[in-house]
Amino acid sequence: MNKFYKLLFLNIMTLGTLIAISSSCWITTWIGLEINLLAIIPMMKNHSSIYPNESTTKYFLAQAMASGMFLMSLIYSLKIFNFSPTSDFSASLLVTSALLMKMGAAPFHAWLPEVFAGLNWDMIFIVMTWQKIAPMILLDNTSKSPTLLSIIIIISSLIGGLMGFNQICLRKMMAFSSINHTAWMISSLMSSIKIWLFYFIIYTIINLMIISMFMMNKLYFMSQLYKTISKNKKIKFIFMTNFLSLGGLPPFLGFLPKWITIHFLVKNQFFMMAALLSILTLLSLYFYMRLSLSSFSFNTKESFVKMLDKFNYFYFLVNILSLMGLMISTIISDFT
Repeated sequence: MNKFYKLLFLNIMTLGTLIAISSSCWITTWIGLEINLLAIIPMMKNHSSIYPNESTTKYFLAQAMASGMFLMSLIYSLKIFNFSPTSDFSASLLVTSALLMKMGAAPFHAWLPEVFAGLNWDMIFIVMTWQKIAPMILLDNTSKSPTLLSIIIIISSLIGGLMGFNQICLRKMMAFSSINHTAWMISSLMSSIKIWLFYFIIYTIINLMIISMFMMNKLYFMSQLYKTISKNKKIKFIFMTNFLSLGGLPPFLGFLPKWITIHFLVKNQFFMMAALLSILTLLSLYFYMRLSLSSFSFNTKESFVKMLDKFNYFYFLVNILSLMGLMISTIISDFT
């Protein structure tokens, strides 16, 4: 696609999200979500390959179904409770299900790995990050049932961890990683919108590093990743740091938002959910560690071919930030 049209659709997509999260009228919110959807569809399509087009169709069908559920909840609440989907439990359940489907949370997650399997890395990054903003903020405004959200959080964390095992496709692995982190984002949302925003920013930074490395090296499968990181020490260090950070292992930066989320869950007396999240996150941490540490068991010789020279300073700066996660958390804890 022409760069001008990409920029145009990117701006329209951003506008749709801003309309959805800033509107005080539910119909306008739905219109904002539809603008966002119609803008991202042309960006996903790729005329040089059939796989992105297939994933685009799957994404459109899943999002259209979620939008239909969202609109049905508005119509239902209009007939009963003067146009407020938060007033009635049935309407609230329907709109919550629609928002969970839009962000790809379990048990409405089946479309996400299949869509990711055919998309390019840049579109995967957008779906993993930007496309979660509007559903998350709307979920904070609609769902008032901690029990329902707790069930969704546990299921998402469990599925995101278990289904990530034995994945050879990196794109599907990142899809299940997204499902797992969606559970953490919803749990942070139950504590405070500020904590969710903090978690989202760090999650976006870590994913930006990982996916940009995937894009630069054209990596799509585990075998390609192992071959690449066994040839270059710099890339090995960058991948290991960011994968362990994404898994939330101390002392990396990714540990900080999870630590804060657990702290506020315990503070708000969600003891069982905090314990289950801490245990289930070990499942996802396993396949992150498998990716990070398996390269050290190979007896391949390191080559001195310089890769990504002009990006080295940026990558190492972000990785130093990732390594300082525990220090940052200690400083923050002294002021809270």
